[in-house]
Amino acid sequence: MTREVVEVTGIVFKRQRYKEADVLAKIISKDMGIFTMLVRGALRPKSKLSASVLAFSYGNYQVLTSQKGLSPLKTFKDVKQFSNLYSDLTLNSYACYLCDLVDHAFVEYQSLGKFYNLILVALTKLNAGQDPEIICQLVELQMLAAYGVRPQFKQCAICGEINGPFDYSISAGGVICQKHFNEVARMHLNDKQVAMIRTLGLVNINRLGQINVKPDTKKAIRGAIDRIYFQTVDLNLKTKKFLDEMRRLEI
Repeated sequence: MTREVVEVTGIVFKRQRYKEADVLAKIISKDMGIFTMLVRGALRPKSKLSASVLAFSYGNYQVLTSQKGLSPLKTFKDVKQFSNLYSDLTLNSYACYLCDLVDHAFVEYQSLGKFYNLILVALTKLNAGQDPEIICQLVELQMLAAYGVRPQFKQCAICGEINGPFDYSISAGGVICQKHFNEVARMHLNDKQVAMIRTLGLVNINRLGQINVKPDTKKAIRGAIDRIYFQTVDLNLKTKKFLDEMRRLEI
């Protein structure tokens, strides 16, 4: 395939040294999905490209690409950085995990569709100081669809009942009403916990404002989401393990 110069808008979320003075920068882009830019000479002292591909930089990048393999970076413009995601260890851990979660759901250069906006807004809200755990849980629940798991949050997954009380059943594939509580395995979540899971699973992230959720509720939802991923999605992310350790130590 012939290479052409293309301008993409995206977020650099990972970079590593390549050869003597080059850098490989992985980017989540609006138009070409996730791919790796080859940034030649980025590690040289006078490089004008290096600062544009620091982790959690965001802007417009002009690359030479055939939409296969590495795409050399030619130039950039209007690049800014999510500075808090770069400098704050806790926020950095959340951001790295969420980007990793998106990265593993798609193949190289595959369109992300609505999930591009999901991760962009999530990182923007993290950087602005919104509750990182709530944002993380929202992204995790909505990213299940990208992994082929599409939980039913709107109504009972078995009979379609729209009125609660509800619980969550992994085997049923979503929330279930009380008529089926004794028919399938369920999580035994309370009403507030189920309501929060349904809200986070359904709400448009652009509409998510500051919400106060009790620590025990967030902990219960965290446990539920971890169980859903463990039983339905085959993932073993180092970034998730690191984030879990951060949570454990309450860093």
